[in-house]
Amino acid sequence: MTTTPQPGRVLAIGETLIDLIVSDGAPDLRSATSLAIRPGGAPANGAVALARLGVPSGFCGVVGQDPFGERLRETLAANGVDVTTLRATADAATTLAFAWKDARGDGNFTFLRLADGLLSVADIEAAGIPGCQAILLGSVVLPVEGARQAVYRAVEIAAGAGVPIVFDVNFRPALWPDPSEALTICQPILDRATVLKLSLDDARALFGTEGEPEDILREAAALAPPITVLTDGARGCWSFATEGDSGERGENADVIHLPVFAVDAIEPTGAGDAFTAGLISRLIANGWSTPTEADLRFAAAAGALATTRPGAMDGLPRRQELDAFLQDQSATLPLVD
Repeated sequence: MTTTPQPGRVLAIGETLIDLIVSDGAPDLRSATSLAIRPGGAPANGAVALARLGVPSGFCGVVGQDPFGERLRETLAANGVDVTTLRATADAATTLAFAWKDARGDGNFTFLRLADGLLSVADIEAAGIPGCQAILLGSVVLPVEGARQAVYRAVEIAAGAGVPIVFDVNFRPALWPDPSEALTICQPILDRATVLKLSLDDARALFGTEGEPEDILREAAALAPPITVLTDGARGCWSFATEGDSGERGENADVIHLPVFAVDAIEPTGAGDAFTAGLISRLIANGWSTPTEADLRFAAAAGALATTRPGAMDGLPRRQELDAFLQDQSATLPLVD
C-alpha cells in the first residue's frame, strides 16, 4: 500500500461521510419513510469530481474504523482519488448526513457529526501540501475547534508554498453553536484564498447581507478573494468579470451572470461540488486567471449534469460526457434565463 501522497494533485480537505438521502419524494425528514445510502461530503465529492474530469486529486480527512468508513475509502479509491491521507479512527464512527429536497427543489441537510471533526494538525502536516497544485477546503468542519486549527494550518502551509487555495463554503447553520461567528472563523481562510465559491444562501448567511447576487458580490468584495463565484441553483451563477476593467472591486465592479442549462434535474445533491471541480479544472488550465464566461459555462455544465442522476458521487460527470454535453449544447443553444 502506498503511504506517500502523490505530488501534483488537488488535495481536498475536510469531511467525507455517508449521505442518507430521502428517496421517497418527501419534502422533509419528518414525513420521509425511506433513505438511500450514498457516499458523500462536499470536499470528498470535489475530489471525485476532479478525478472524473481528469485532474489528479487526493483527500485528507477522517472516517471511523467501520463499514461506512471502509466504503468511503473504497469509493474514493475506485474513482481514482489518492486516499493515502484519509485516516481511519477507532475513536468515533463515520459521520452521517441526512439530505432531502424541499418543495422548491433545493437541497437541505442535517448532520450527525462524528469522525470528520477529528481532523488534526498532524493530518495536515503529513498531507504533502507544498507538492499540490491546489487545495480545496469546505466549511463543514470549521465549527470544531481542532479541525478548524487543522484547516488553518493547511491554509498557512499552502499560502507559504504558493499553492492556490479554493474555499467552497457550505454553510449549515445547525452545525454552528453561534452562526454569527461564522464569518469571523472563515475570515482567515478568505484572507488567503485564491477562489471563493458559495451559494446565494451561503453568501447571505456568511456576510449577513440581502439583495440580489450582483449586489451581494459587490458588498462583499472587500472580504472576498480575487476570484469569487456565487451560484443560485436554477437562477445560474455570477462572478466578477475582469475585476472591472479599471481593477476596482466593489460598488463599481463588473459582474457577469451565466444562466443555467436546461436539463431534466432529478436530485441537486453534489451539483455544487461538480460546479466547483469544473471551475478548478478550468482555472488550472488557464493559470488561475479571472474566470471567463467559457470557464463558468464549463463549470455550470458540470453542475447541471450532476443533477440528472442520483447523487452525490454517483452523479458526478466524467470529462468525456461533459465535453459531449457542451458540444451538443453549443449546437442547440439551450441556455435559459
